[in-house]
Amino acid sequence: MADLNIVSICGSLRKASFNAALQRALPSLAPAGMKITAAPAWADIPIYNFDVQNAGFPQSVTTWADAIRKADGVIIVSPEYNWTIPGGLKNAIDWTSRMKEDPFKEKPVAIQSCAGGMLGGARIQYHLRQCLTSVEAVVLIRPEVFVNFAAKKFAEGSLELTDQATKDMVKLQLEAFEKFVRKHTGKH
Repeated sequence: MADLNIVSICGSLRKASFNAALQRALPSLAPAGMKITAAPAWADIPIYNFDVQNAGFPQSVTTWADAIRKADGVIIVSPEYNWTIPGGLKNAIDWTSRMKEDPFKEKPVAIQSCAGGMLGGARIQYHLRQCLTSVEAVVLIRPEVFVNFAAKKFAEGSLELTDQATKDMVKLQLEAFEKFVRKHTGKH
């Protein structure tokens, strides 16, 4: 069976982000046939502006889009900002949606979120699903990964994921995502 190349995207730029910590934990939790690497950062992508697009896509957008295109699938790990998608992440998706070959079109995507509260970032996931559907991504519906009360699930200081139930849920999703990606890409 061929290995799957999966790219992970974090919706937070904060160094001590629980979402970034979860993203870093993914490679060690992935099934044997799945290689997960972090996508280039979207921090330098400018606010979408059609006038800028007309002059040519910024290199930061092209680099980000190319990494997504080359991947067999994408995992987005993101916090919830004001009950929705962080602006920078949404902006990056808006840029790529303007490309002739949208990198998200027909791309298998899984979503995960961490938050300090009870819902674990549930609202970002529903809005992100809607956004990704509009660019014709193929989103894994279940199992879902909502990491609630995140501060209790990661080691203080190192931010290593320590909660076994969370690890088990992430592993379950990654196993399902491997099957999902293989089904949608025909890569067996």
